[in-house]
Amino acid sequence: MKETFLVAMDGLYRLCIWISGISLLIMTIVIPIGIFNRYVLGHGSMWPEPLAILCMIIFTFIGAAASYRAGGHIAVTMLTDRLPEKVRPILTQVVNLLMIALAIFVARYGISLCLVTWDQYIAEFPVLRVGLTYIPLPLGSIITLLFILESMVFGPQDRRPIVLIGSPGAGNHDPDHDQPKKR
Repeated sequence: MKETFLVAMDGLYRLCIWISGISLLIMTIVIPIGIFNRYVLGHGSMWPEPLAILCMIIFTFIGAAASYRAGGHIAVTMLTDRLPEKVRPILTQVVNLLMIALAIFVARYGISLCLVTWDQYIAEFPVLRVGLTYIPLPLGSIITLLFILESMVFGPQDRRPIVLIGSPGAGNHDPDHDQPKKR
């Protein structure tokens, strides 16, 4: 059961990375198009900026979930580094509980935001509902919640091979263990 869950979370992590990466790529392509149209062709296009904002929302909330699992989020450890070793795990659990509360709050708020704005349309994209553009908020929060629970039950997953792809020394892993091999 544990391995099945972790493999599923690996797949979800990979999906988050791909979605975030594609959003960032689209944003990177679209912004120069808007600048070119405005300053070279002399007329601004209506669609590049709203599309870039939509991509940024997706990148932010879906990418944040992946970042949490990879341990790439901002973690201020100034206080915890000065506490006794036996107090640190307790504080870690408190932080996890606070993160759960935050993820649930953003998910609930995001769902209500989607519902309230569902009947509105984006002027630049008349076929796109405003409520649809807010879906990354609850979706990213639910994914983050899954990664928090995974971390609480199975420990931090920042050493799994899928998370270490592209990291220095990423090829030094034992497939039977989540920890890098020692040389």
